Amino acid sequence: MDTSGTITIFQVDAFADEPFKGNPAGVCILERPLDDVVMQNIAGEMNLSETAFAVPVAPGATIAGAFKFKLRWFTPTCEVDLCGHATLATAKILYDIFEVKHETIAFDSRSGELRVRRDNELIQLDFPAGDPQPTKLPDYYLNALGRYRTDLAEKVVAAARCTRTGILLVHLNDPDEVKKIAPDFADLVQAEDSFGSKGVCVTAAARQPYDFISRFFAPGLGINEDPVTGAAHTVLAPYWQAVLNKRKMTAFQASARGGEVLVEVHDDMGGHRRRVLISGKAVIVMEAVMKLSTA
Repeated sequence: MDTSGTITIFQVDAFADEPFKGNPAGVCILERPLDDVVMQNIAGEMNLSETAFAVPVAPGATIAGAFKFKLRWFTPTCEVDLCGHATLATAKILYDIFEVKHETIAFDSRSGELRVRRDNELIQLDFPAGDPQPTKLPDYYLNALGRYRTDLAEKVVAAARCTRTGILLVHLNDPDEVKKIAPDFADLVQAEDSFGSKGVCVTAAARQPYDFISRFFAPGLGINEDPVTGAAHTVLAPYWQAVLNKRKMTAFQASARGGEVLVEVHDDMGGHRRRVLISGKAVIVMEAVMKLSTA
């Protein structure tokens, strides 16, 4: 990598077992960090929901020999605290392209240390569990979510907000209602700002073979609808564990691209710290050389 010249960048469809499904993420594996402005510009150029940048933590470590990496995620407009699908995509590149031999890879991130490991054909993410707390959904938020809908309030079973991530969860009474949601994104940006949320996840109990389905909207972060959202499942999993009394669940994010997510909620350190294991497949769809200067 030459910061004055070019870098190699990958595009990976995460939570998918074939190209053009799941959630595409950009991935840059670097030998040394890039400037924040450069990373933000690269994410804007990729114009994906997130682009991830990973650098070995240990000085002088090779990429193939590293166990721990510094990991950062950028949307087209800002840096974010947590991104599941881009973490999965990064692990896919490290395992398959750079042939990292460690069974488990650790990432230092703004959300603390995250670990991933191979699980046969799946890649499993070990993330901190969210803490969805019951909340009252303001009328303006409902109006932004249910553009041209006068009956949406009748479909809401419950609402909860995660204090750690800021994600708002809205539980609807029917999976078909989740699929019908058509927000007014300009109004939703204002609703997020007024309510203090960072994205809203609309969800419902699902029909077999899934336990629940969801859709995720975060226009305030530059993402109108995210195809498949690992971070949202850190909130969805503990919520649905309490509702369904199940620790292991199969979820489907019902975006246009769609994606299957396996989740497992468990306690660590004697129950003092809850974790969510999020598993999925990934497909590498592109490898390209990006010019960082016109020289």
